[in-house]
Amino acid sequence: MTTPIRLIIADDHALFRQGLKSLLLLEPDVRVLCEVESAGELAPALKNTPCDVLLLDLQMDKWLLDDIALLSQSVNVVVLTASEKLEDALAALRAGARAIVQKRFAIETLMGALRTVAAGRVWMPAELQTEIAEQWAAPKSRALTARETEIVRLVAMGMRNGEVARHLSLSESTVKTHLNNIFQKLELRGRVALTHYALRAGLIGTRVHGC
Repeated sequence: MTTPIRLIIADDHALFRQGLKSLLLLEPDVRVLCEVESAGELAPALKNTPCDVLLLDLQMDKWLLDDIALLSQSVNVVVLTASEKLEDALAALRAGARAIVQKRFAIETLMGALRTVAAGRVWMPAELQTEIAEQWAAPKSRALTARETEIVRLVAMGMRNGEVARHLSLSESTVKTHLNNIFQKLELRGRVALTHYALRAGLIGTRVHGC
């Protein structure tokens, strides 16, 4: 039996939140553990209710984007947004979100994103993939070492710094140092951009899924 995806829904619109919960409860591989309606409730909810994915409305609080980096250290953040601006989606992904899903999308698309993230991968809409590919189509890079190339491959596969460190028998601080050097060499920002670099370089197969 597949282990269900444990979810917390964070959205300040009660009607949307309750409707989304009703749809998610129809999915056999999802468990909605609790709901929160304000940014101030996030930390206590995550502390008291361990979950696999935080489904987060980006418009719930104007400062919420700044909190994603911290939240993503303890939970996979899937951002829900009504915004159609690609720069908003890119900002959320750079901050550490594992997926960005627009509220106009169908529940099937959201479920695809949730399952992809629960499996340790990054999900984004097809148009966002195109935008990122255009921005970083030909990064000006200096040659990576064999160790740096392996770290790029593992990060692009969805591993976090601690997992990379254990896999390569390195300290986590050493992995962070390598990543800083890699980002400088490739002139990239963020793990999503690094994943696209790895795809273009043939270091991994197709791991970034879209709708």
